[in-house]
Amino acid sequence: MVTGGKSLQKIHNLVCKDCAPIKLTYFIMIFASVHFVLSHLPNFNSISGVSLAAAVMSLSYSTIAWSASVHKGVQPDVEYGYKASTTSGTVFNFLSALGDVAFAYAGHNVVLEIQATIPSKPGKPSKGPMWKGVVVAYIVVALCYFPVALVGYYMFGNKVEDNILISLEKPTWLIVAANMFVVIHVIGSYQIYAIPVFDMLETLLVKKLHFRPSRKLRFITRNLYVAATMFVGICFPFFGGLLGFFGGFAFAPTTYFLPCIMWLAIYKPKRFSLSWITNWICITLGFLLMILSPIGGLRNIILSAKGYKFFS
Repeated sequence: MVTGGKSLQKIHNLVCKDCAPIKLTYFIMIFASVHFVLSHLPNFNSISGVSLAAAVMSLSYSTIAWSASVHKGVQPDVEYGYKASTTSGTVFNFLSALGDVAFAYAGHNVVLEIQATIPSKPGKPSKGPMWKGVVVAYIVVALCYFPVALVGYYMFGNKVEDNILISLEKPTWLIVAANMFVVIHVIGSYQIYAIPVFDMLETLLVKKLHFRPSRKLRFITRNLYVAATMFVGICFPFFGGLLGFFGGFAFAPTTYFLPCIMWLAIYKPKRFSLSWITNWICITLGFLLMILSPIGGLRNIILSAKGYKFFS
């Protein structure tokens, strides 16, 4: 919600430089309006086209981001030191950055949902194509992230925006195109993350609370979820802080230590074997990540909110 809204605002500001400024709130609402429609698609297969477009857009805007940064060149007042002036501030920023990394390389809860939709037979289990898909996915992720991170930091230093495309202005048509690509990408990624949540909510309402499964139930549930995420995005449009907070709090368990606990419970490797030690290291680091990174992310949100007025 926040990324889509900020990218739409950037497009407006670049295309219509003489226009009166429009609040970020309205751009988040415009972005949310798309999801009030797309959220009623039934399953992962039905959003395959949206997902493909999102993947292509991701590669495209990442390439534009680092190539436009190279074109802009190293800024005259660039600084590569720590952003914070105190040791405690640096430590908190480090913890928040760990949450950013956890968020960036998370998504294993969605991977399980995707695998559940693939036909699996004893002679041709679903883990074969899923393993190939995961390997390709991480290669693509690396191609997107590393050039942007290294080139962006070299050109802008510690003053680079959370979304590097916000730091760039020229060439105008290219930055407008890149931000449009971002909008298309996050439309797809929102749906990919939302579908498992929709499934969980509707299952809970039908099986536990005994609601009758119907289109009306789906319509109300999904619209309320989109409205809730829109409201949170409008209230707390702090992209970097939110990444750190949710990266640790929401994604660290499903990515870094719950799979390891499941592995140990199912396969029961010999104590102090390489597999046993590796999994326990991941469990320990993952648990620490879940505890510590939200603290750094929450601190950044509080600092960003000091001069912020709700719905401004």
